[in-house]
Amino acid sequence: MEHVDVAIVGGGPAGSSAAAAAADHGADAVVLEKGVPRADRDRTGPDSTDAAGLLDYWIDLMDFAPDELPDHVVLSELDGAKFYGPNNELVMTETGIDASYDGFGLTFHRARFDDWLRERATAAGADYRVGVSVREVETDLGGRPRHTVRLADGDDLTADYVVLADGPQRTVTGGTLDQFLPPDQRLSDVLPSTKANHIAYQEHRRMPEELFDPDHIEFWWGIMPGHTAYPWIFPNDPPVARIGLTMPIGLDIADYDVAEWDLLDESDEGIPRGNEYVRRLLRRQFPSYDIEDFPLVEDRGKSGGTETYPISSTRPIESPVGAGIAVTGGAMGGTSAFHEGGDHVAVRTGKIAGRLAAQDSLERYNDEWEAALGEEVRRNVTFADLVRDWGPGDWDRAFGTASALQDVRGIKADAALRGGLHGVELVARYKWGKFGYRGNRYVQLREDDYAI
Repeated sequence: MEHVDVAIVGGGPAGSSAAAAAADHGADAVVLEKGVPRADRDRTGPDSTDAAGLLDYWIDLMDFAPDELPDHVVLSELDGAKFYGPNNELVMTETGIDASYDGFGLTFHRARFDDWLRERATAAGADYRVGVSVREVETDLGGRPRHTVRLADGDDLTADYVVLADGPQRTVTGGTLDQFLPPDQRLSDVLPSTKANHIAYQEHRRMPEELFDPDHIEFWWGIMPGHTAYPWIFPNDPPVARIGLTMPIGLDIADYDVAEWDLLDESDEGIPRGNEYVRRLLRRQFPSYDIEDFPLVEDRGKSGGTETYPISSTRPIESPVGAGIAVTGGAMGGTSAFHEGGDHVAVRTGKIAGRLAAQDSLERYNDEWEAALGEEVRRNVTFADLVRDWGPGDWDRAFGTASALQDVRGIKADAALRGGLHGVELVARYKWGKFGYRGNRYVQLREDDYAI
């Protein structure tokens, strides 16, 4: 049976980054990627779904140099972000977080980004295999090697370390971690895909040139139900934009007053589908235009200019590092629905896992990713708690207050008094919530929970 030092399940940003780091540090690393087709890629590869983009400080979190992304990956350099409530608007031109990248952020071509990371991994010496499906990972804690990676084609392999990078659906991660959890605590109980995940849908559309804004990503809050539900418009290469939405899975329209939400209609018998939400957003924002004025760009995205994908929006988990296993990126629940992108978390956790596995020091993985990314995760889970159960009026009021809290440094808590009583209340609730997640209390499955 073939043996490798590090077997990596999944070839997206986390998996490729883990492979490159492991190979750079002398390990024999293999990436096992099942491969999916895309309209904008001439070969099968990872399930590359375009995210919102990258904020300035995320490039530092990924441990990249400010100019490291190649030109063919970058689509638009951003000056800021626009946030809209039903009636109020907030424009941010600074994230308020120190960063080495000179600018607010950028949007990028996700398939090209993934292919670039794949090329970096293979250039470092990693073996990147496409069309290989992993059925399961069996671990013998007393064995050497510890892991047997069972493949769908029967060509199994063994590994000293396993990096799980199979994304928010966790098709391999779930069964692998269940080996070390008590019978009454399966990973599917901790991170159920129908509750822990969000669903996102987007369309690549060519906009009328007079409407296309290449400098800002745009989000609308409080116009569709779900406390972390929002539509967006993100600029790609002019005048093509991605127009889509994120929302929690399993919403029931009976739980909402249809009249309160701009993108709902009295005739709705259920939560609208993604493509209907996009059409309603375009009609709401551009009433003098027809949908035909925004044609689909059919050679983009997964198929016909559209794509649907899960987002793991939840509190993350730690890994059973004592068993020689690291969980990375979306599989560990490290993505926030608020910014619709977890590539920076995936890249950094993959880099850390690959390096430590190559150095026979994987027991440090949980401590290292928490030191690198803990503050980012803590902000995200605190915001999710803060806005839970908000309605349209709450979003409007919040954006009005946030405008008062903003200065050249971004939105800063020390400006709370400028926002009046509501500003003080919001900042206090945020600070208290964040305090509650101090240390690593944002983690919902700990290293000590595994039976190893």
